[in-house]
Amino acid sequence: MASTTPSRGRRRAPSRMTRAAGKAAALQKPRVILALLLLLALTSVMLLDGYLRSEVGGDERVRSDASSSKVPESVIDGGPILSFRNGEAQSRSVPEKTIALTFDDGPNPTWTPQILKILQENDVPGTFFLVGSMVSRYPSIVNDLVDQGNEVGIHTFTHVDLSYQSDSRIQREMDQTQLALAGAAGITTTLFRAPYSSETDAIDNYSWPVYKELGAEGYTSVFVDTDSDDWKRPGVSKIIKWATPSKNKGASVLFHDAGGERSQTVKALGTYIKKMKAKGYTFTTISGAIQQADAAEQQSGTDDDASDDAGAAAGANQQGNGAQPGNGEAPGGQQGQQGEGAQGGNGLQAAHRTATGTTLYEGRALVAAVAVAEWTVPGLATGLAVVGVAVMGRFGMMLILARRHYRKRNKRRFSWGEPVTRPVSVIVPAYNEKECIANTLKSLAQSTHPIEIIVVDDGSTDGTKEIAEALGMPNVRVIRQENAGKPAALNNGVRNASYDIVVMMDGDTVFEADTVRQLVQPFADPGVGAVAGNAKVGNRNTIIGAWQHIEYVMGFNLDRRMYDLLRCMPTIPGAIGAFRREAVLGVGGMSEDTLAEDTDITIAMHRAGWRVVYQEHAKAWTEAPASLKQLWSQRYRWSYGTMQALWKHRKSLIDKGPSGRFGRVGMPLVVIFQIVTPVFAPLIDVFTVYSMIFIDFKASLLAWLAVLCVQLVCAAYAFRLDREKYRYLLMMPLQQLAYRQMMYLVLIHSCITALTGGRLRWQKLKRTGEVGTPAGVG
Repeated sequence: MASTTPSRGRRRAPSRMTRAAGKAAALQKPRVILALLLLLALTSVMLLDGYLRSEVGGDERVRSDASSSKVPESVIDGGPILSFRNGEAQSRSVPEKTIALTFDDGPNPTWTPQILKILQENDVPGTFFLVGSMVSRYPSIVNDLVDQGNEVGIHTFTHVDLSYQSDSRIQREMDQTQLALAGAAGITTTLFRAPYSSETDAIDNYSWPVYKELGAEGYTSVFVDTDSDDWKRPGVSKIIKWATPSKNKGASVLFHDAGGERSQTVKALGTYIKKMKAKGYTFTTISGAIQQADAAEQQSGTDDDASDDAGAAAGANQQGNGAQPGNGEAPGGQQGQQGEGAQGGNGLQAAHRTATGTTLYEGRALVAAVAVAEWTVPGLATGLAVVGVAVMGRFGMMLILARRHYRKRNKRRFSWGEPVTRPVSVIVPAYNEKECIANTLKSLAQSTHPIEIIVVDDGSTDGTKEIAEALGMPNVRVIRQENAGKPAALNNGVRNASYDIVVMMDGDTVFEADTVRQLVQPFADPGVGAVAGNAKVGNRNTIIGAWQHIEYVMGFNLDRRMYDLLRCMPTIPGAIGAFRREAVLGVGGMSEDTLAEDTDITIAMHRAGWRVVYQEHAKAWTEAPASLKQLWSQRYRWSYGTMQALWKHRKSLIDKGPSGRFGRVGMPLVVIFQIVTPVFAPLIDVFTVYSMIFIDFKASLLAWLAVLCVQLVCAAYAFRLDREKYRYLLMMPLQQLAYRQMMYLVLIHSCITALTGGRLRWQKLKRTGEVGTPAGVG
């Protein structure tokens, strides 16, 4: 028989979700883009942090024992300060009884400040050759270093041997360090010391072209003629001994303020300075040494050319240090503006240039980006650890509770009470279900339990109503209503139900003959208000179907066993659920406030004091989305709707009784395991891929396989409980590589929608009708 909801003479006003549909549709694409941009930002931050730590693009090769046949003898035998003028190499030595203290590999937040304190206490300047990545990570130390009157030079950005690098990599190493200095202290510099360099006699045929090219760009390369070898940590006395120049000679002395444990260096430095002063030595920077050397050469008047060079050096207050090109342009693109020390008449910082224009702003942007990475990546790593613990804890809890649930419900003596044999009403909301409605109704006709079937046609335009009526089933009523959405259709069915128990299912779902009988048995317990059935994927013979089949068995049904024991079931599936009619009406029916009306009504049941249970033996076969687009649409609605429902019922957190139990047990579990953990779960994959590419492929792969094995064990146990065939688990590795990532994006998309206040309507998925009867589904 068929009936139609009477019209009141006026077209029904559209619901809130319908009115918002146009606006929501327009907002979806930007939100998807935003979700992808968030993942891109995460990846970019990780790559930046990895680059700073030499995990990305790192090169640990160090050249040794190479020929120096192409290096001029005057350079090999010359002083430690090498510059170029008009393509000609020019070496300088530190004047007698003068020491230029140089420090490599910094800044370091532990050791550099201690060294700066010692220098300040002894009124001694130093020249620090800084690694650009460290500068960008600790800009305040560099700023203090410069303000104290010390000089800085470049030690590349990632501490690589430049003799192995391409021209573009060399330029990038220099430019990025200049930007880091600009962002940290507002300067650039003309001094350079190559990583792994030592004395000038170590220059070889591979590094010599690098020094010439950098010299042509205006850089002064600084070497060592006295090495403390403090990196070997030989003891304080040996460090002092090895750092002492012989025969009152001047020296460029090498110490390290980073690159390892430097407590011996710190202890030795103060004593060393006092000892050298007692011997009559003075201390200066590299620029100061250059000026002293050139001034002495100028006074000697050796020859005209030397006098010209010395005049340029002595005029450092106008041009910087004497090694720079005569056009006044310095490396880093800065035009002849010197550091504060040079401008004030102090040549100790003559190599500095004031950063201006784009160099300054790009440098600040670099430092800001690094600061973000420095805070973000450790935070993400912590989040990863939390997610990992939560995921493993969830697996363990699910296995334990699922086993207890299975053993409890499958005992021979277990009973809900007196068998429920009275008739029940089955409500089938249908909107354009012509492919499926006949199979759905035919499966219900085989029911071993007495039922009435109410098909609520929600304004279908494809003949769904006519197909249902044409079957001629005596216990089927077809109710026609204007299109108002699934909640309205279900409410219409509840109002027209003849019996006190109502079973709700989807129009694309088929029941087994014994499904209804099994589903209603828990109502023998008067405290049970609703029952969740066991939804199965019918179209599981495709890749997408198999993935969803694994998810349904492992995720949904295993979860429901756990929630059932904890008495905080969050969702009764729309495909198969049963309710006391009075309970549904008592909570106001199915609400249109959220997209997840099934989650909404389930939580409302808890809050009204009803118990919600899971009946694993009541099976329904549903048609899962057959395409990625449809799957995205469905899961997006589910995720967003769940968030809406949780927010709607947030006051259950402070309620008492069953409502409070759900609020303080069920709601946190749903938030942690269905929202927070999945949102952060991409970290596992991103960090795994990152580690495989840039750190240790074998170890990372083994870790990923270990996690996969844990998941396989859980899935296999879930399949065993549901008596499913294990062959579908062969698809699980591929599911982890593709399907899971899509679910992450869906959830992130949903979170963005929730945060931006968007609304969605009930979305209709395209059906094929391939799920016929449960028989033969393997």
